[in-house]
Amino acid sequence: MTRSLSRPFAALLVLIGVAGLSAPSQADPPRGYLETLKRHVTLTTTVTDNGDLNPYAVVIAPVSAGKVEKDDVLVDNFNNLANLQGTGTTIMGYRPSTRQSYLFAKVPQNMPQCPGGVGLTTAMTMLKTGWVIVGSTPSKDGTTATKGDGCVLVFDPQGQLASVWSGPTINDPWGNMAVVDNGNSALLFISMAGFDVPSPKVIDPATRLPVVIHKATVLRLELNIPAGKPPVLVSQTVVGDGFAQRADLDNFLLGPTGLALGKDNTLYVTDGLENVITAIPDATTRSSSAGPGRIVTQGGLLSWPLAMTWTPEGHLLVCNGKDGRAVEIDPVAGKQIYARWINTNQAQSPPGNGNLFGLAMAPDSSGFYYVMDDVNTLMKESR
Repeated sequence: MTRSLSRPFAALLVLIGVAGLSAPSQADPPRGYLETLKRHVTLTTTVTDNGDLNPYAVVIAPVSAGKVEKDDVLVDNFNNLANLQGTGTTIMGYRPSTRQSYLFAKVPQNMPQCPGGVGLTTAMTMLKTGWVIVGSTPSKDGTTATKGDGCVLVFDPQGQLASVWSGPTINDPWGNMAVVDNGNSALLFISMAGFDVPSPKVIDPATRLPVVIHKATVLRLELNIPAGKPPVLVSQTVVGDGFAQRADLDNFLLGPTGLALGKDNTLYVTDGLENVITAIPDATTRSSSAGPGRIVTQGGLLSWPLAMTWTPEGHLLVCNGKDGRAVEIDPVAGKQIYARWINTNQAQSPPGNGNLFGLAMAPDSSGFYYVMDDVNTLMKESR
């Protein structure tokens, strides 16, 4: 999403409610986690010393290692100082205990090991062993007309680049990762949204929008993590495919973004272009693709669903890309429970349109962290 620093903060009004659903009386218990949250808290800017902006990924550190303390919040940037998408090269850290920010990592824009260069995306995680892994979806001019296939970058706990993964199954790592971390091994699930995506100038005559293709995938990466050494990529399996993707001048690329793994090994996926959340069964063990999976919920309060995480109650929490709301969903019942406005910038229509992207639950469940692209800040929605 293309953003600048100049957007005003004044339009951030607290609008709490659900479109199309009646508000509960004061005597009713909360319908879900979102209803227990009351405050928007501004934590820090995400702009780095080199001017990188447009924050995407939000990750909570599971351990203390190197520069990072446990429960620190890591955020990366997708744009450079010129506000070109697919050119951000930095990862910032925020320490809730001291309310201080720091630069965790910075890499060169042009990197031969990463096809097309570097543009850090929502695909990021930190492992229990301290390694930080992040996807790159790069561009030369800020559009998909010059995009590269990208790569997956591995950083040590000091923020130093340790290895780079690329290849035919890796094409523009895009959405937030779902992770199974066993310490000496791990599984990563990453959506790949770049296969054969054309320039945004290639228009579908029926919609008058850039043409949509259904080639996005969800890739499972199996890692071995030797003691004191970088993770080794052991195997790769496409567990889902056929998701919608297309180029976009304002948002660079639209494709599957949110990934959340359930306790029963069902992987939930947000497909924003289809405005749907789907489920892939047996995601950790399957040896073949489940296609786009079965539909869990579609339409309703969803409005281009993006990043996704779990609430303490076992509900899915997803942020919308086309308005400033977070939506809570019961995946078992397939029911949309509640929505809360977390960005109400009225410079967009509807308010907050295009301003949200990554989010992550606070370790103590006191709220969730998210980024606001319009003003380049890390926020917390809290009780």
